[in-house]
Amino acid sequence: MIRPFEHGGNIYRHAGGRPVLDFSANINPLGLAEGVRNAISSHLDDVIHYPDPDCTALREALSRFYHLPVETIVPGNGAAELLYLYFHHFHFRRVCIPVPAFSEYERAARSAGAEIVYAYLEADKAFQPDLTAIASQVKDADCIVLGNPNNPTGNLIRRQKLISFLERAVQRGQFVIVDESFLDFLDDGPDFTVADFASQSGQVFVIHSLTKFYALPGLRLGFGIAPEAVIQGLMEQTDVWHVNTLAQTAGIEALAETAYQKASRALVREERDWMSRMLSCIPGVTICQPSVNFILCHIRQTGLTATVLAGHMQEQGILIRDCSNYPGLDSYYIRLAVRSREENEYVVETIKACLKNKS
Repeated sequence: MIRPFEHGGNIYRHAGGRPVLDFSANINPLGLAEGVRNAISSHLDDVIHYPDPDCTALREALSRFYHLPVETIVPGNGAAELLYLYFHHFHFRRVCIPVPAFSEYERAARSAGAEIVYAYLEADKAFQPDLTAIASQVKDADCIVLGNPNNPTGNLIRRQKLISFLERAVQRGQFVIVDESFLDFLDDGPDFTVADFASQSGQVFVIHSLTKFYALPGLRLGFGIAPEAVIQGLMEQTDVWHVNTLAQTAGIEALAETAYQKASRALVREERDWMSRMLSCIPGVTICQPSVNFILCHIRQTGLTATVLAGHMQEQGILIRDCSNYPGLDSYYIRLAVRSREENEYVVETIKACLKNKS
């Protein structure tokens, strides 16, 4: 049975001693950039030393790349660590989460003692966030968490619309966390980011993952953006060596890999669009229009639940994300990562075969 906070990407539980094709985790299909691979290899001997506790070179690289003051950046052991850090720093009473959404928002908030309030996004509106409706539902919450792009729906909120929402929330005395972990996959990311706003507002915190876009889930790396006073408070509460040496090295090199970044966006854009068309042609499958490197699908009309289909796919050596444990989704949603053309063709054909042979 799928657990309340279970994620995709757990190849260890499902491998069973044979190769697994993982469509359950949303990682860049290009894999590690060659320059990042070489940087990690050449710095292996550095692991005999403690990591830089201030992440000085990494913060400077992030500052240059994202055009943010270095003092407004806090690196983390993945973006998820920063969620826990922020919630335990502020100890919010009630946290509102528009759902469906990434389950670590809820898990991190609950770990700090917060009560969770769901704002349900509407399936018949393709789960597009209605910020006016959300604002009216969360007047008694002291923190709101938004994914932009949202996981698992892929929905986006444009910058100016989101800034208007943030300004009203700040006026009401509310805090807002904006998760921009998948924004690097977009060519027009600047049209959606509010990182600069967060760097100046003590009530807005932007988190950003380097894990997904740079294919570093095993190293764990992310960063958060807030004013200097908030960043100092957060850094005082972290494990002093919470970002390891190789993660810092990989992050610095990854930000310099401009050819890799361009190729990644082009590949994901092409494969996302191709895969969307192919999945839409499967009888009984309805997709939510994707924006980045994953696609949410509704399969009720196929006659199979997500759990049953995921089980059939696993028997064929393919992991897909059963979304049954997402609040706001029913038991007929799956999520598929976007991978290479060969792999995408294989997963589409395997889904067709599983549906044809369903029992």
